[in-house]
Amino acid sequence: MEGMSGMNDMERVVEADRAHVWHHLVQHKAFETVDPRVIVEGKGLRVWDAKGREFLDAVSGGVWTVNIGYGRETMARVVYEQLVKMNYFAGAAGSVPGALFAEKLISKMPGMSRVYYSNSGSEANEKVYKMVRQISHRVHGGKKGKILYRDRDYHGTTLGTLASSGQDERAMQYGPLPGGFVRVPHCLEYRKQWDVENYGERAADAIEEVILREGPDTVGALVLEPVTAGGGVIVPPKGYWERVQEICKKYDILLHIDEVVCGVGRTGTWFGYQHYGIKPDFVTMAKGVASGYAAISCTVTTERVFEMFKDDPSDPMSYFRDISTFGGCTSGPAAALENMRIIEDEGLLANTTAMGDRCLANLQALMEKHKVIGDVRGKGLFLGAELVADRATKEPAPEKLVQQVVAECNAQGVIIGATNRSLPGLNNTLCLSPALIATTDDIDQITGTIDKALTKVFG
Repeated sequence: MEGMSGMNDMERVVEADRAHVWHHLVQHKAFETVDPRVIVEGKGLRVWDAKGREFLDAVSGGVWTVNIGYGRETMARVVYEQLVKMNYFAGAAGSVPGALFAEKLISKMPGMSRVYYSNSGSEANEKVYKMVRQISHRVHGGKKGKILYRDRDYHGTTLGTLASSGQDERAMQYGPLPGGFVRVPHCLEYRKQWDVENYGERAADAIEEVILREGPDTVGALVLEPVTAGGGVIVPPKGYWERVQEICKKYDILLHIDEVVCGVGRTGTWFGYQHYGIKPDFVTMAKGVASGYAAISCTVTTERVFEMFKDDPSDPMSYFRDISTFGGCTSGPAAALENMRIIEDEGLLANTTAMGDRCLANLQALMEKHKVIGDVRGKGLFLGAELVADRATKEPAPEKLVQQVVAECNAQGVIIGATNRSLPGLNNTLCLSPALIATTDDIDQITGTIDKALTKVFG
């Protein structure tokens, strides 16, 4: 392995980490007896930790981010060159990479027009919420300020985005949360709420029922993931998106598509919503925009939305009064331009579709072998396998056992994900999202390791 000349210093690094770093999503009590994980190098789909152990990363950085894989020298080079020339200026002014990436991005999103930069997916979604609320006051006399969100979807970690996330365990102990957010039912047919033939349309009609209950003149926007991510990798059923769009148009409700996970190639198209012919008013994105090589998120709007904020400059309250300090960093759009070039030049959208099909077929074969798999689903290199204690009743497998499968894969050198501490009683889906450069050997290693782990944990 390259780049490990500093291994002699790793003991000091691990101890410094243990003593001073507050990790994300981790109970640190465990570090009193075990070392924290410190990742020191990555190349392609592989990463190495402080002890020199090699892992195949099947979740692109742990949170669906490193779409083009690790160790891309050209990514580092373009960021370096941009930082030396001009690293930062507040977003009230433009920048060369900011202008050029916005142009490039919009060319991939017919019907969209404007790009607002910030630095995380949570922040990108918060920008939409603020836009919707300001539109409510500027256009609708203070009405149409409610924002609908879907059960099992996730939109971020701030208080506002937690208030609009259908994953109750993520929001526990953080209340009271902001008001004005209203939940609509999920669309997972495997755990269907209605016994009907056209389930997708029925699940969408449930949104209309909520709109009518709340009052159409009070609802300003609907936020949805194109494919639900952390809520269990839920691919919407046939007819769902068509009906959703009809409902939004009928009641003049702005449609906000959260592409923080699905965006920039993850599902085999540039954006997940493009599988379904959707015409959104807002699209938000973050993780895969620069594949983790720089911090960047984008809130993309139509020109119609943008025009709602243009007015007489003498009115000090007319424009979108918002700022994102690090939305002015030039490293993000510089990296994003190179990220998009790599995806285009290496044909990674086509590879994502091909490798996603292989991975789905492998998971379906595992389903034939392991009764604990109740359902497999996904789009592109974004897949899930829901584990159940009983196929007939669909009783979810206990979260503890699901996490044992994750731990066993890790012990065998493959990092996978799973829903956890999110959905009460339903944290039972294994999640896969390898980099878009995955090969057939990578896919087979991932699913082969899951096969062995399921055998060890469930027999």
